[in-house]
Amino acid sequence: MSNHINTPTITNVTEDSEFMATLTIEPLHNGYGMTLGNSIRRVLLSSIKGAAITSFRIEGATHEFTAIDGVKEDVVAIMQNLKGVRFNVHSEEPQTLALEAKGTGKVTAKDIKTNADVEVVNPDHVIATIDGKSASFKAEVVVESGRGYRTIEESSVNRQSSDFIALDAIFSPVLRVRYKVESTRVGQMTNLDKLLLTLETDGSISAKDAFEEANAILVNQYTALAGKTTVEAAPLQLHTPADLAKAEEEEQDALSTSIEDLNFSARTTNALINNDIQTLKDLFSLTDAELKDLKGFGSKALDEVREKLAELEL
Repeated sequence: MSNHINTPTITNVTEDSEFMATLTIEPLHNGYGMTLGNSIRRVLLSSIKGAAITSFRIEGATHEFTAIDGVKEDVVAIMQNLKGVRFNVHSEEPQTLALEAKGTGKVTAKDIKTNADVEVVNPDHVIATIDGKSASFKAEVVVESGRGYRTIEESSVNRQSSDFIALDAIFSPVLRVRYKVESTRVGQMTNLDKLLLTLETDGSISAKDAFEEANAILVNQYTALAGKTTVEAAPLQLHTPADLAKAEEEEQDALSTSIEDLNFSARTTNALINNDIQTLKDLFSLTDAELKDLKGFGSKALDEVREKLAELEL
């Protein structure tokens, strides 16, 4: 049995859709599938950098309960629609962008006049509906980058001017994360974990990039706490189907080992053979209760068998 903690790798990435992927991570030390899956999920949902509208103003609207001439939605409905616009922002500074549309029809995110630092990810997202050929919709939005969630109170404090209406902002570009843990093996080690983690983003970042950013955040956190202490990792072992087939063959060969070759005491060996237990495979298939029921097989013999199976990592 190895004294090292296994070092995992991403063995497969399956693109479930344009913005969704499932990553397979293995091999993991026993129990680490749940540990890593939970921590990575929490960071993905709360700490990946993104961008959102934090405040806005609409021509003809003085507060959020105003009705706008020629526009079907009121300001409250428009506020909710603005929260759904997603951006890529390449600047740390807040960006003020104009939004203007004329004539009957829908006002969408593509009507936002972007600059070199801002890109709209979902241009077809509907913001408002103009109901009249001569009507128009004019607004300004402030887009900021950040992490996690900002309350409307925090956005109010940071408004550029008092006539802007603040929004609570969800910066995270990761929409959903789920994971499950399965068993895997490396050679004779059969109690290892495999983590399958599925995540979906809003399109402003790829699933794999978001996954790597989450892990980089965790690495920084743990490195700060680890000090100068290091732990030697087990050598990384990647196995092809041929490797796994060979390991399976080797295990079958081991299980065919004769009872007489396992160096049991003469009393234990005779008791097993007399009960038609001829190979390690025959022995491995029996439970403790079944062993106790064997004729001439006592508690000392049972302890001896347990020690031998533990020695063989079975």
